[in-house]
Amino acid sequence: MSPAVPDPTVPHPPGLIDVSPCLSTRTPVWPGDQPLSIRWTQRLVDGDTTNLSAITLTPHLGAHADAPLHLFDGERDMGAVDLRPFLGPAMVVDVTGSLDVTGSREVTARHLAGIDLAGAERLLLRTQSTPAAAEGFDPDTPHLAADAAELIAGAGLLLVGIDSPSVDAAAAAGLPVHRRLLAAGIAILEGLDLTRVAPGRYELIALPLRLTGVEASPVRAVLRPLPRRPLRRPRSG
Repeated sequence: MSPAVPDPTVPHPPGLIDVSPCLSTRTPVWPGDQPLSIRWTQRLVDGDTTNLSAITLTPHLGAHADAPLHLFDGERDMGAVDLRPFLGPAMVVDVTGSLDVTGSREVTARHLAGIDLAGAERLLLRTQSTPAAAEGFDPDTPHLAADAAELIAGAGLLLVGIDSPSVDAAAAAGLPVHRRLLAAGIAILEGLDLTRVAPGRYELIALPLRLTGVEASPVRAVLRPLPRRPLRRPRSG
């Protein structure tokens, strides 16, 4: 029996915006990665007491977090990463217009000019990429340029996220952007679905699984709009 196809039209829970793409066995993966496969180990229709399934997948499928172990032997695995970067205030920045103007798929430091990164803590880049909805893997997905990674690394951010499969270009040897960000202690979220998210400030909730000895983990990432701060009226004399 084939698994049910997820319905992307399901409304968000009140007060939350789900930024995790729907996953199925048809979700494209990075070339060479393990696609999602699902099999039933028990079925009610077969006389079993429960429906019970088993899944096999790359931990880099859909919305996911990368641990330092992904690029550095002997560094922290997913079970040992600090959870604080994955929970707290975040700023969603739309760079779609800038990319369209230049005709490039590379987010550069120039695209981030004017953004107050010092007060962001967590930066989520909206490029209008929807990797989980594609028919196949797109090798020309949006990614960060080296100068953008350098700018982010120097800004003291806790986390950077993007709505494409990777912060690095598909053809990048050695994943230099990953290396720069992880070496700076910046957590990485990839594969988000920000298509229905307006630029602005939110609370990010995207906790990874506590997987020992694993370099990445799927997350269920959601955003909660932060209330606007009321303007303070000057005190009357």
